[in-house]
Amino acid sequence: MEFFCYHRDRPGSTALRHELLEEHWSYMDRYATEMIARGPTFDGDTPTGSVHILDLPDPAAARAFVFDEPGYQAGAYRDILLRRWRDLLGRTMWDFPGGRTGGDRYLVLGLGSGEPADLTVPTGRDELVAYGPLLSDDGDTWLGTAALLRAPDTETARAVLTQDSYATIEVHNWQFGGRPT
Repeated sequence: MEFFCYHRDRPGSTALRHELLEEHWSYMDRYATEMIARGPTFDGDTPTGSVHILDLPDPAAARAFVFDEPGYQAGAYRDILLRRWRDLLGRTMWDFPGGRTGGDRYLVLGLGSGEPADLTVPTGRDELVAYGPLLSDDGDTWLGTAALLRAPDTETARAVLTQDSYATIEVHNWQFGGRPT
């Protein structure tokens, strides 16, 4: 089962996150084979959260993953969005043809408000790093859509989703995560 996790930073927690960086990476290393995508979000140079998309056995394993994370344990996050997810691209971020660098990257979250939308991969697939629906724990109810992509600007990134099909659409600056090489 695939899961989308977004740990949103508590305001003023940048120093704490920095202090816990090695613990965070070591924790994530334990999930290397399950990881589909990962990376921090930013507002300018300030970290605002951390995205992790993983293939885990069940919702209990996903909850354990998010709540055992060192930053969560230390109080660095204000909240967590955890949803079942379906990888419509069938690849990990490491298979993204655009590579780790070059161009602006974004997390686009559309939180649902009614009929399911954007259930097929949009055109411009080569700019998509990850794409899929956010689902209920049982995988039956559509709750929104999440995309990681390369785009020239925020509005182009936002346009990957059908604007009137969501209660809200959030766009966050995002970068490939993991240990620096």
